[in-house]
Amino acid sequence: MNTVHAIAEILRREDVDFIACVPTNPLIEAAATAGIRPIVCRQERTGVHIADGYSRVGNGRPAGVFAMQAGPGAENAFGAVAQAYADATPILLLPSGVPVARRAAPPSFDAVRCYGPITRWADFVDRGSAAPELMKQAIARLRSGRRGPVLLEIPTDVAEQDIGADTIVHDPAAAPESPADPGDVRRVVEALLAAERPVLHAGQDVLYADASSELVALAEALDAPVMTTLLGKSGFPEDHPLSLGTGASSSPDCVPHFLERADLICGVGCSFFKSSFAVMIPEDVTLIHITPDRRGINRDYTCGHSIVGDAKHVLGLLVDEIRHRAKGGRPPAAHREAAPNAQIPATWRATWRPKLESDEVPINPYRVIRDTGTFFQSRDVIVIHDSGSAREQVVPFWPAVRPRSFIGWGKSTQLGCSLGFAMGAKLAAPDKHVIHFMGDGAFGMVGMDIETAVRAEIPIITILLNNSTMGIYPDSEFPVAVRRHALKRMSGNYAQVARALGAHAERIVAPGEIIPALERAVTATTDGRTAVLEFITKEERCFSNCTLFDDAQTRPVER
Repeated sequence: MNTVHAIAEILRREDVDFIACVPTNPLIEAAATAGIRPIVCRQERTGVHIADGYSRVGNGRPAGVFAMQAGPGAENAFGAVAQAYADATPILLLPSGVPVARRAAPPSFDAVRCYGPITRWADFVDRGSAAPELMKQAIARLRSGRRGPVLLEIPTDVAEQDIGADTIVHDPAAAPESPADPGDVRRVVEALLAAERPVLHAGQDVLYADASSELVALAEALDAPVMTTLLGKSGFPEDHPLSLGTGASSSPDCVPHFLERADLICGVGCSFFKSSFAVMIPEDVTLIHITPDRRGINRDYTCGHSIVGDAKHVLGLLVDEIRHRAKGGRPPAAHREAAPNAQIPATWRATWRPKLESDEVPINPYRVIRDTGTFFQSRDVIVIHDSGSAREQVVPFWPAVRPRSFIGWGKSTQLGCSLGFAMGAKLAAPDKHVIHFMGDGAFGMVGMDIETAVRAEIPIITILLNNSTMGIYPDSEFPVAVRRHALKRMSGNYAQVARALGAHAERIVAPGEIIPALERAVTATTDGRTAVLEFITKEERCFSNCTLFDDAQTRPVER
């Protein structure tokens, strides 16, 4: 057995059933021989995004895998890997590499050295016999501590080396337990019960730990409202009476209302990392941080209490302690401000109704989002946003009610990533409808990989909001360039492009055609076809409670 066949066998035992790839890499043929499907992409970044979306929807069990060629392949994948690192997504990168003797010879690209700052662990296989042990180390790092990309480079001369055995010994590694300190649990419960206006702040580790039901139990035991981060969106059901929605660069009204009044914020599975795409935490509030990553505590915010441990385990301990103290009943909450009621979200939605129900032409993007949500509300669906306007418009107005029914991201905003994410999500959950919202700029970055979805028979729905401009950027940022050279203007008939690539594709210009077009797209995907719906929309720079742009309108003008 040679090196790449040993690696492929380990992947098979880890339940990997496909690898995204861009040839050439000796692992591809070995994987196919082992019964693992290779999916060839048009560009490396889309392949990494496929692995990324697959890992998120499946909570990293198993992690998505991407294999690229030495040199240019590894170079081209860098941006997408940087995004996975920023968002702490566990993906396994298996680039081919130059022969061992040429690793230090310029201008050879050294993936281990260059990817070091954006991976949790990076190494190379220096000899075939070391491959099984190095793969074991790589997989262990995918499942412990702070999540993120892991890289194992396979030099071309090592790939075909005999490992010195006909079989390999490999047992799938279990994720290590992180037991919470009982004293920390008691102190946190005391602080939670003493607070007058507590808010639970839930991040993506709630999703990775399958802890949504435990989070609901804690919220109900405390009668405390819950806000999710952008990465944690769908970790708490947004149709629950205690849901505030998602606290991101644009948020529903409940988020600032309760955040500004909170006297205690309990972060569960979040990073408390300061970012343009996260809400700012008030300075004069007591913080509790529950995280599996000890290194993240007190990084950007000072916490009064912290617990290191798995979200599911810790939340269960907190709920048990609260119930024990209440002797089977709920703790007294008469001293607290009322939990979210229907009035705040109802008033907020009423304010936005003119845009959500607009009949204007070009179509208002909020009308597309509203009609799409109405159409899919009774279906099992996964929704993904792209960078730019699509993120700001979709996130506040799409209620995620089931875990992993929404993929949110934003600490590194790679334009166009939603296409690969959608393909990965569909591969992880083939029985669900997968739709992603992107703008025309994003399509320009990755649109040729629609052909990958068609060829690989991955039936996703692309909602393309085409406003023919770089709408997220204000004209005031470059007034001369806009006036003299029409800097922001873009053009193209993307439905024609998608149709030429083999997709079911339509161009929609009237609001009344939104739902009929969605019906035809679902029919197409049910038949196994990829669908692209290009909606011709207006430029819309009104975003709900937006903190990202100083000049953005944060609520509709009253008429």
